[in-house]
Amino acid sequence: MAEQTQTNVTDQNKRDLTYNAGVIEKIAALSVVEIPGILSMSTGAVEGLTERLGRKDLTKGVTAEVGEKQAAIDLNVVIKYGSDIPKVYDEAKRRITENIRHMTGLEVVEVQMHVDDIDSEGEGKLGYEKQEVQDTTNEKRVE
Repeated sequence: MAEQTQTNVTDQNKRDLTYNAGVIEKIAALSVVEIPGILSMSTGAVEGLTERLGRKDLTKGVTAEVGEKQAAIDLNVVIKYGSDIPKVYDEAKRRITENIRHMTGLEVVEVQMHVDDIDSEGEGKLGYEKQEVQDTTNEKRVE
């Protein structure tokens, strides 16, 4: 009987803990930031507006619906040309599901990945450009 009481207390504590959707979106974004094949997150709203993955607007292109026990994630991405998109998706889904479950205890019931575009890495077609910088010898190079 004591075991049931402990379970009820644990269940009650879980109901008292909630997460802002932005927190879940950030966990999802950090989960996919290093996946080979994902060049950038896309806003999905206006064609051609994307941002390189980075910490400034990390959750751009990620939306989450969060309930008491479950979460659903939508990603809008730009994929590197030549990538195996189903494998990229499988890895994104695996990382997101594991990290959200580990950090929050929430069950991820859905991960949808919308491929908004395909680009060659660093080609600059989608609103980001390679920048020219000068080195100490005054020769220009592209980074």
